[in-house]
Amino acid sequence: MSMTSYPDTAPPPADIEAILRGQHGDPFRILGMHQPEGGAITVNVFAPDAAEVTLFDTKGKEVCPLTRIDAQGFFHATLPRRKKPFAYRLAMTNATGHSWQIADPYAFGPVMGEMDEYLMGEGRHEELYRRLGAHPITHEGVEGTSFAVWAPNARRVSVVGHFNAWDGRRHPMRRRGASGVWEIFLPGIGRGEIYRYEIVGAYGHLQPLKTDPVGFRAEVSPQTASIVHGMPRHDWQDDAWLASRAADQRDKPVSIYEVHPGSWRRTLENEMLDYATLGAQLADYVTEMGFTHVEFLPVSEHPFSGSWGYQPIGLFAPTSRFGTPEDFAALVDTLHGRGIGVIVDWVPAHFPTDAHGLGNFDGTALYEHADPRQGFHQDWNTLIYNFGRREVANFLRASATYWLKELHVDALRVDAVASMLYLDYSRNEGEWIPNRYGGRENLDAIDFLKGVNETTHHYAPGTLTIAEESTAWPGVSRPVPEGGLGFDFKWNMGWMHDTLEYMSQDPVHRKYHHHEMTFGLHYAFSENFVLPLSHDEVVHGKGSMLGKMPGDRWQKFANLRAYYGFMWGHPGKKLLFMGGEFGQEREWNHDQSLDWHLLDDPMHEGLRRLVADLNRLYRAEPGLHQRDCVPEGFRWIEGGDVENNVFSFVRTGEEGARPVVVVANMAPVPREGYRIGVPSAGRWREVLNSDAAIYGGSGAGNHSELSATDHGMHGFAASLSLTLPPLATIFLIPE
Repeated sequence: MSMTSYPDTAPPPADIEAILRGQHGDPFRILGMHQPEGGAITVNVFAPDAAEVTLFDTKGKEVCPLTRIDAQGFFHATLPRRKKPFAYRLAMTNATGHSWQIADPYAFGPVMGEMDEYLMGEGRHEELYRRLGAHPITHEGVEGTSFAVWAPNARRVSVVGHFNAWDGRRHPMRRRGASGVWEIFLPGIGRGEIYRYEIVGAYGHLQPLKTDPVGFRAEVSPQTASIVHGMPRHDWQDDAWLASRAADQRDKPVSIYEVHPGSWRRTLENEMLDYATLGAQLADYVTEMGFTHVEFLPVSEHPFSGSWGYQPIGLFAPTSRFGTPEDFAALVDTLHGRGIGVIVDWVPAHFPTDAHGLGNFDGTALYEHADPRQGFHQDWNTLIYNFGRREVANFLRASATYWLKELHVDALRVDAVASMLYLDYSRNEGEWIPNRYGGRENLDAIDFLKGVNETTHHYAPGTLTIAEESTAWPGVSRPVPEGGLGFDFKWNMGWMHDTLEYMSQDPVHRKYHHHEMTFGLHYAFSENFVLPLSHDEVVHGKGSMLGKMPGDRWQKFANLRAYYGFMWGHPGKKLLFMGGEFGQEREWNHDQSLDWHLLDDPMHEGLRRLVADLNRLYRAEPGLHQRDCVPEGFRWIEGGDVENNVFSFVRTGEEGARPVVVVANMAPVPREGYRIGVPSAGRWREVLNSDAAIYGGSGAGNHSELSATDHGMHGFAASLSLTLPPLATIFLIPE
């Protein structure tokens, strides 16, 4: 029960009552040491678990005891003999006689500078993660942790954890002016402490405890608290790799192995691999397979494993499922050390509604739109960021920069871009709000995406951004100054859908679907494309890549080998989801390891060997990658042989690179004496045949040197007579 009167030098009773109830919006004005102009120094402390509080100077000399002026734990002292404020410590004793000492959090000045506050208010602090979040530091000579969080409409924000019995009254934070950032330095708090934010919202309601939006580490799911960690501290060894990265990789070989880190491999007890084990095993495997990059499904912290990471809450925290942020950094370093680039999926399109997350963060729709026609994603039951709010756009841009600059990731694959670009995405009439011109384009999202690409390319030179964009939006991979969105590459979803539809047909019907294999070349150079056979194609009842192929078991493998050959010969960078390289037979299950035992079967091992050889050929022959993104790198030899289900084309690189001829026979019968035009007469050699016996094929093909005659054909000066194996793709080069 509160006492009825306070000393004259104590704060006004209303302020004391507000502190006791956790309702004071400016606790630094009351708590700590103060000296009003012309008055005596006073010290006010709220310590509800203390029976006695004594003031000491930093040399250990007792100054005076404080008087408990309220039974709930408000202590006060007046120091008339002291002429100016001084550094001090507090000794406390509880009712059982236990004693401890602390530095008073309310004795410390701000950590954030005025420029930080100004840039955050303007939405232009591109490295705001250096100020927001929890950072273990030494401040004014004392070790502790600086906490800062953006909650502009909150009435009170507190840091809570085991260190203060999860009592939001004990460590309310200081509000930093118009920026809406709240901060506090807690002495004695270090790495490993669990914390959350307790927020009294705009309308006076206590919010669910919130995790730190800029937290660098979180508890292992299903626990949800943030962990004091600070930015990762890793001794990077990849300077040479970073220096060698090219800002423009359109003319470089890019072959991506897409990986879900929780189910690529598991232990015999079905436990997930940690970052260290995953990194070591992936580095060996990807090197053996010849892929240039690994792409991880989202590794940002997320509450629900069944979302595969696509509903993230911790956009600055590598998930703790596999280890610490330093462990993730070491994984990246390991892959770089083996010459392997690292791509991570990044999700700015939406976020989950979990109570501890960003939704209704300060009692208002802060990160999301208030109107569900703009702020709620019907497909995924998630919330949509308000891209037009400068602080939200800044938060997301800073996250992108963080992964690329601080964690040395080489590229971000931006998820669900189409859902961001269109206001009516997956909505019926009346369920969306047009833009200011009456259109369906999300103008704020367009500006945001341009800003992300320009910012990351500036702050993390040599890194890439890749859009998963499933419509015909123009200029996705065109630079911003040229009117584009500024991505480096775009997934070619149309190519994937069309070619898989063709390959799923029984060969006897393929002539009626021939255009599905050729149509992609009509627009193949309108963007810088990645050809994706991703995780989305092997989930939700779609079966496996092998299962999509028609025919008996031998024909399924032959079809898949031929398809991969066609894909690796086709213009565009390559992406293959894990398991596809050896013919995983069942649909992907994120709770289980891939079926590595299948490699004991020669057919599966043969498919794996083919993919490795395709990667090696793709990387070794400039003709297969240098002009992936320009029309000069591709020419049909015969794209209209509908009756025979045959496709033939030539790939060319820069001057001096030899041409590569690719011929795909998608019929289950061999074709002898099949003649095609080629760029030059003389000797040619078959350098890869997906029907080779080592891959599980029939062994048919062109085993000896071929001689091209000067008899022109298909508009070329010379021609070759070939044996086309059944359901196979072959690659030919001139000697």
